[in-house]
Amino acid sequence: MHIALNYSPQAAALLNQGTIKLDYYKVPDWPDMVETASTQLPVYVHWPLMAGRHNGKQVGWERITTLRDQTATPYVNTHLAPRASDFAEMPLDTTHPEHTRILTEAMYDDICQMVDRYGAGQVILENATWDPTYDIPRPVLEAEHICQMVYDTGTGFLLDIAHARIAASYLGIDPQTYIASLPVDRLRELHVTGVIYDTKQNRLNDHFPMTAADWSLTEWALGQIHSGAWATPWIVALEYGGVGAGFSERSDTGVIAIDIPRLYQLVKPTSVN
Repeated sequence: MHIALNYSPQAAALLNQGTIKLDYYKVPDWPDMVETASTQLPVYVHWPLMAGRHNGKQVGWERITTLRDQTATPYVNTHLAPRASDFAEMPLDTTHPEHTRILTEAMYDDICQMVDRYGAGQVILENATWDPTYDIPRPVLEAEHICQMVYDTGTGFLLDIAHARIAASYLGIDPQTYIASLPVDRLRELHVTGVIYDTKQNRLNDHFPMTAADWSLTEWALGQIHSGAWATPWIVALEYGGVGAGFSERSDTGVIAIDIPRLYQLVKPTSVN
């Protein structure tokens, strides 16, 4: 397994100093950042595709192909993230079977377009988080429907542990129980980051420094991978730090200098960082 970190100037400085060790930078589909980050390390692109929102043309299929070829990014990811507001009179907390069918079909249509373009083996689906701002309804968070999307389309799975922890809290399920019921036998990529209770939004929120609870869940998940109970992902990415609003203020060098070496030893326990 490789290890990656969101690109940030702070991460670049630590890498130059030899304080941290990485295999890749994880970057958005921004050509300027791809160019900047790739002068220091290999990069891979995380795409803003949202299955169920039909935004493939907006993101740009040619743009995806160009950046994939430029960076040798192995997978095209999409988030399982249809919006309730795109479907008339659908409440966020719906449990109605007809709503589930509508949401499933919307996601399925978008994923099938990706499969037709790239092949099922090159597409990975990411579990969503509970966040009313993103307007993602309850059925999309339920493990059985995430499994259905992965298995019915023949794609891989991108497990975001922070998203899973927040979704499990909303659903009233133990996080380990929830994660274990996801399609971890199709795991291709793993994301970790810190979760805190956001007093401004009155909910759990992610992309913060790792907490004791986050480390405990990450250690358990990597233990499942190392034991062979789950599939082995090609990369584990710490989604901390970045550039732009919402990320640049969460790029503390002290946090990165502590969290990356600790994660490195969990991902590569026989390596010396």
